[in-house]
Amino acid sequence: MRASRLAMLRIATVAPAARSPHLYESQFVCTAVPKCGDQKVRPLRRMALLPARLPCTLKIPDKKCDNISTAVIETPKATFSIGERKKRSVGVSYNEHLDRSITGEARRSVRTVQGASNFRSEYRRTGEESRGSNPKQSEPHLDTSTFALSGDSTHNQAMVHWSGQNSSVILILTKLYDLTMGTVTESSLWRSTDYGSTYTKLNDKVTSRTVLSYLYVCPTNKQKILMLSDPEVESTVLISSDEGASFEKFPINFNVLSLLFHPAQEYWILAYSHDYKLYSSMDFGKKWQLVHENVMPGRFYWAVMGLDRESDVVHIETRIAKGRAQYVKCRAQRCTEGDRQYLFPGHIDTNSLVVQDEYVFTQVTKSGRASYFVSYMRESFRQMKLPKYCLPKDMHIISTDEKQVFAAVQEWNQNNTYSLYISDSPGVYFILSLENLRTSRGPAGNLLVDFYKVEGINGMYLANKIVDNHIKTFITYNKGQTWALLPAPATDVSGKNLHCILPFCSLHLHLEMSENPYTSGPITSKKSVPGIIVATGNIGNELSSTNLGMFITSDAGNSWRQIFDEEYNIWFLDNGGALLAVLHAAMPIRQLWISLDEGKKWDRHSFSLVPLYVDGVLMEPESDNHIITFFGHFSHRSEWQLIKIDYKGLFSRRCMDGDYQTWSLHNKEEQCVMGEKQKYMKRRPGNRCMLAQDYSRIYSSEPCPCNSYDFECDYGWERQADGKCSPAFWFNPNGVAKSCSSSQSFLNSTGYRKVLSNNCKEEGRNVYLPKRVACQPKSPQGLHLSTSHGELSAAIESNVTFMIHLDNGESPSTSIQLDFGDGIKITYSNLSRTDDGIKHIYRKTGIYRVIATAENNLGSDSSALFLHITSPVDRVYLSAPIVAIREKAANLTAVVWPSHTRTLTFFWWFENSSEPIITLEGSISHMFLREGENKVTVQVACGSSVLEDSKVITVKEFFRSLLLSFSPALDEHNPDIPEWREDIGRVVRTALSQVSGVSESQLMVSLYPGLPTTAELFILSDEQMSSEHKKRNIFVTALNQGLVHFELKANIHIVVSMTQQTLAPLVDSNSIHSGPAMLMLISVVFVGIAAFFIYKFKRKIPWIHVETEDPHEKDPEVISTVGQNDAMSKVKLSEFPSQKELMDKELEGRSRGNQTKKINNEAKRKNLRCTSISICFAYLHIKVPNNIDAHHS
Repeated sequence: MRASRLAMLRIATVAPAARSPHLYESQFVCTAVPKCGDQKVRPLRRMALLPARLPCTLKIPDKKCDNISTAVIETPKATFSIGERKKRSVGVSYNEHLDRSITGEARRSVRTVQGASNFRSEYRRTGEESRGSNPKQSEPHLDTSTFALSGDSTHNQAMVHWSGQNSSVILILTKLYDLTMGTVTESSLWRSTDYGSTYTKLNDKVTSRTVLSYLYVCPTNKQKILMLSDPEVESTVLISSDEGASFEKFPINFNVLSLLFHPAQEYWILAYSHDYKLYSSMDFGKKWQLVHENVMPGRFYWAVMGLDRESDVVHIETRIAKGRAQYVKCRAQRCTEGDRQYLFPGHIDTNSLVVQDEYVFTQVTKSGRASYFVSYMRESFRQMKLPKYCLPKDMHIISTDEKQVFAAVQEWNQNNTYSLYISDSPGVYFILSLENLRTSRGPAGNLLVDFYKVEGINGMYLANKIVDNHIKTFITYNKGQTWALLPAPATDVSGKNLHCILPFCSLHLHLEMSENPYTSGPITSKKSVPGIIVATGNIGNELSSTNLGMFITSDAGNSWRQIFDEEYNIWFLDNGGALLAVLHAAMPIRQLWISLDEGKKWDRHSFSLVPLYVDGVLMEPESDNHIITFFGHFSHRSEWQLIKIDYKGLFSRRCMDGDYQTWSLHNKEEQCVMGEKQKYMKRRPGNRCMLAQDYSRIYSSEPCPCNSYDFECDYGWERQADGKCSPAFWFNPNGVAKSCSSSQSFLNSTGYRKVLSNNCKEEGRNVYLPKRVACQPKSPQGLHLSTSHGELSAAIESNVTFMIHLDNGESPSTSIQLDFGDGIKITYSNLSRTDDGIKHIYRKTGIYRVIATAENNLGSDSSALFLHITSPVDRVYLSAPIVAIREKAANLTAVVWPSHTRTLTFFWWFENSSEPIITLEGSISHMFLREGENKVTVQVACGSSVLEDSKVITVKEFFRSLLLSFSPALDEHNPDIPEWREDIGRVVRTALSQVSGVSESQLMVSLYPGLPTTAELFILSDEQMSSEHKKRNIFVTALNQGLVHFELKANIHIVVSMTQQTLAPLVDSNSIHSGPAMLMLISVVFVGIAAFFIYKFKRKIPWIHVETEDPHEKDPEVISTVGQNDAMSKVKLSEFPSQKELMDKELEGRSRGNQTKKINNEAKRKNLRCTSISICFAYLHIKVPNNIDAHHS
């Protein structure tokens, strides 16, 4: 993420305690500096360098943490007590202003302090020192001086700003923050003009009555400084244009909570107040104007240069109701209602607007499901597409660098982990990169993700992943295409062999960013020194918070060395040519370590005769002044101490050409990384020469021929074990919409898309690039009509936008007609003219049937929706059978979520009916008269809320069915939603068709809800019953022999079998019959004997009615309709009585005199009775006069 896009950072300090296991999550976006303008100076509290690492991460404003977010840290300010004295802290800023007044005492070197002997004078070193090396040897020449901020010993917070840009000015604001009152009661402003050798107190410059609370610096002109007074005393701003040499004071009539400076215009500022109002100033804070009210905290953004037409544009999220907000765009000084633009049609979720680089993100939650939308290059919003069964519960934007989106997504089956997804350039289509990233929540509820971008190396990232409940560190060199464990060092810091063998043992790193901006954090890399990474970690089978050491790599992670066996803060000096190490401890220290050879040798320097509690280390990273400033205190009752260290004496001259050497970037000896062979320049280790700030780090770059890993799998495709991309089971590559409306050809994906920023050379015929395919003339098929965001209701006089999508048949000659249902029709000569949607305003309330028709000379297709000009509705699901018997009633049920206490109105649409059937109950019985596919749509209305669901029911004269079961592995991947069941059913139907040779049009497969996963196969019969028996036997044989199977995904093989506990005839492939089969055979024999007995004595039993079968009658083995109601519980086969029990009960019932007439009538009816699992029992047929046979189904 770029520096100009990060939001304000607030720093919290914690008590000096052992590292907590939950405090080492991170997010790589925090490698950038604060968002341009949110320049509230962060207070350094008075403390030592502590193991307090609350990592920088993506801020989740909502407590539920289910919103898209940008990088923010919001943490409470912690306090400490030592004895009866509050522990003090120091804060630093990248922008500040100051005041001068009294000059303190500057002391060259370090003066001796009484009682210094009570402090520990040295700290434990590792390696050679622990083996008895001379602590005074090889000590380089460093020039030091100490300055005390006299008179501020009671102040418990300080904010420090180094102007930078080779300026010698340093500003320090110290203040006494009263925790009980929550206000600043005293403050002092100090200014140095000699890089911190001496300071002058400036309180008289801002009047002695003014109490300063915050310090801001303009990021585009660091000579401009703005300071806020404490509003409890007076509400004013103090402005300086000369780095604090002079100030002007101006009153303001609101309390400032945060500021946002313009990324290019130095005078333009946005200010956010405590009462949710946004103000703007175009003269650096002298005058302010209200922009908008009810603005969500942190959800306001300046224009992005080069993308927004006007540079004074402001993007705002405004709250309009509980949980609902609007995206507003307007000019900073002209934001009245008539000047505002609402670029996102409809409402968005609160705390979801993110404007970052080329992208604008929003989130909309409906029916409990969140949808995510993106606008790329300020174009229209499009819904972000994740793999179909990702089913995200939560999403967070990690990065938008290089015109690509990295997102952390929590899938439906994840609880404490997230998965890393990577998008294409427009940010629409996402593919999976790495599963189960380690995450946790920060103190403010913000998401912490262990993911780190290595600076200076294109496509290189580190991530901590949970594998079998173990946290392991992985590295990628190709932007997430492949990930590998880190190799451990061969020896430890003392030279002992480690014998750590992959994959059982590896190196694991802490990837979080430091909460304190004046400590380095556990991992650091720098663009100016590509390939060097220094990090805190451990060696073993998982990441640990104990037995930590410091590790370094000089070849971009291919090999590592241990440099300390304790935790240190390490900074890059001299543009990356030197390393500074300071012990990470709560105790006072007086020594530092410097290395000029990439950590192979360390020189020790005593910067103070008296140990110092170090609160922070300050330096100007992009400067040639070679100055370091240690900020701290000798004791908890002493003044603030500033120790200036000039390390220029380490170097004898500037580096020349002969002082550099080259090294080649590689990945496990593979020289081509991100499509090219790269060589970098670096200073020869040990040379004591100063690096030029502008010298080129890249020596040469040569592109490589493209291979499969220079490409990532396209949306809907998955990487297999052999490295090839294959379509996911839910994805139909032939069903992707083709763009043929304005040309005669289109680009058809081969399953690959080139990794962004990969520079491989495409030579000859590249099998990975999309292929241009000629558009084939087709009749329109797959026409879909919807509103812009799927809503089926709208307010009167509002704009309704209709979207039309055509799967096939799109061509320049395909016309589109849209009938709005209110007497108005519109026709377009080409589908491309409807890309932005078709807008229409309805003047009257009611229900409108809107019909879209696509037509060319080869045919036509149509699609309809029913639009209610009323309020939205809740969730509804239509439970209906997939097969029904013609002229037999089928039961349909509409299940509504959440349940309502009010009366609901149900609108039932059958096929092309112009009027619906309206009911007040959520179920209806309907008789289908036409064979074939019949579409049923139900709409549920409650007040102004409407929602619909549709099903297609196949109507036949008769059919057969079999119960199916699956391998247990399928249950682990069953999200139990209708879409998933439909897709699996389609895959099983295809497999059955391939095995049996029966056309898919004669087969239907329906999965039942719940676990274990079961299904029912429907065989749509024709009139030749003998062939249908053969077909059924083919399926039984194939299912019993395990011939029906499919691949769910790589290495997951699913076998489909027939449920054996069924009353339908079975075909057993084994020579020895199973127990259930023998029982069934006995039951059949018994039924035959009973039938013979009844026939023999039928004339003596008056209540028995025997019907002879005509040889031309239809086969009675007919299965009736199945009520596949997802809300119903399944009936277990074991609960059904045997045929003997059924007959005994029937005979017993018919023996009762008062039942004789009723039973005779029932026997004559030709209405079959079916169970819910489609096992039907026909009334008893007796064949006469020859063979006696009892038919069963």
